[in-house]
Amino acid sequence: MTNEFVLEAITREFPESVISSSEPYGMLTIEVKKEDLKKIVHYLKDSSLEINFLTDVCGIHYPEFPEKEIGVVYHLHNMMTNFRLRIKIFMSRENIEVDSLVDLYAGANWMERETYDFYGIKFKGHPDLRPILNMEDLGYHPMLKEYRLEDGTRTDKDDAMFGR
Repeated sequence: MTNEFVLEAITREFPESVISSSEPYGMLTIEVKKEDLKKIVHYLKDSSLEINFLTDVCGIHYPEFPEKEIGVVYHLHNMMTNFRLRIKIFMSRENIEVDSLVDLYAGANWMERETYDFYGIKFKGHPDLRPILNMEDLGYHPMLKEYRLEDGTRTDKDDAMFGR
C-alpha cells in the first residue's frame, strides 16, 4: 500500500472532503473537513485498506489562525502492511466540537478524554467525557497557549525560550 494509492482511494470516495495533503517524512498527512471525519475513518477501517488501529489522538492550538485555531490530529495504522496515516481537522474557537471515534476504535476513549482535558475539545457521542489527568474543578485547559509558561516576575526567562 502506498501513499498515492490511499490518497487516491480517499479522494475518489470523498471528493469534497480532503482539504490538503502532504507527505512529511514519508507519512501521508491529510487535512479533511471536520464534519466528514467519522465517515472517512469508518471507510478507512471497513474498506480493503483495513486501517485497523488508532495509534494516537491529540489536540493542537494555533492562536495566530482564528479560523483554524484548534485542531485534532489522528494517527492511524494498518498493522498488516505497516502503513501509517495522519489525519488533521481544524476548527474555530467558537465551534470546538467533533464526532467521537469511540464506537469505531475503543482505544479512542482515553485519548479523547485526554484531549478534552488539555484542550477543551468536545467529542460528540463520547460515553464518559470528563477530565482524566487534571482536577475536575481546574476551570481551564492547560495546553491552550493562553497562559504564560514562566512566572512574569522573573527576568531571566521569557516565553521566546519556549517557542512562543
